[in-house]
Amino acid sequence: MNMIRTAALMAAMTALFVGIGFLIGGVAGLGIAFTIATVMNGFAYWKSDQMVLAMYGAREVDEATAREYYRTVRQLAQNANLPMPKVYLIENPQPNAFATGRNPENAAVAATTGLLKMLSPQEVAGVMAHELAHVKNRDTLTMTITATLAGAIAMLANFAFFFGGHRNNAMGIFGLIALMIFAPLAAALVQMAISRTREYSADRLGAEISGHPLWLASALGKISDGAQAIDNDAAERNPATAHMFIINPLHAHAMDSLFSTHPNTEDRIVRLQQMAGEYGQSQDKGPWA
Repeated sequence: MNMIRTAALMAAMTALFVGIGFLIGGVAGLGIAFTIATVMNGFAYWKSDQMVLAMYGAREVDEATAREYYRTVRQLAQNANLPMPKVYLIENPQPNAFATGRNPENAAVAATTGLLKMLSPQEVAGVMAHELAHVKNRDTLTMTITATLAGAIAMLANFAFFFGGHRNNAMGIFGLIALMIFAPLAAALVQMAISRTREYSADRLGAEISGHPLWLASALGKISDGAQAIDNDAAERNPATAHMFIINPLHAHAMDSLFSTHPNTEDRIVRLQQMAGEYGQSQDKGPWA
């Protein structure tokens, strides 16, 4: 169901883009804006993993430098039938994690030092299984496509207004001003809805990869509390990357769910608890191996 919803939302984003293009510039205007946006976002797609890891000062680790963390990721990658991703550690007290990379063969997972310090080994496994689920679902590709479309929509609206599109369409200057404001907003709302949908899917698949939904449920509660109490300065400087994290790292995210890049944490926990019930599991305190 989540995949169907994602496909429907992406179709809506595409329809919005095509419709705006024809309204304000015809085929020529649409083609120019889409070409520019594709080049810009194509560069970001191929280099996004290096860019975001550099933003957060992430350092690659291995079994010698982060034995338990690295072995956990390796075991989970085997469970998920995925190639071993590169493993990174971010020196940051806020508990959080993300995955990046254009495909499973070029993937990386990153966790903060705060996450490894605050969570139990079982909870760390739950979190990293969630991140590997994003890799397996190719969510970085999905979000890159939606980012391309959202960027192209904003570019079209500004292109039409500043380069004379108001002289060549029936909407007039005031119609174009409204379009310049509301078209990017609509695109952003669809993009956020897709992001929330992919988080729910990664929660479920991640729980399947680890085999213990309650590990992730417990981790989400701790990460949410930690993210609210502890600053993540790098994320505050780069808010466009907030959707990548398992929990929103920004302190200024107390807003209506319509504008959130992440689902409500309590809803996610409830879903995982229900999944554990389907598995016939209670809170598992056993060791992660």
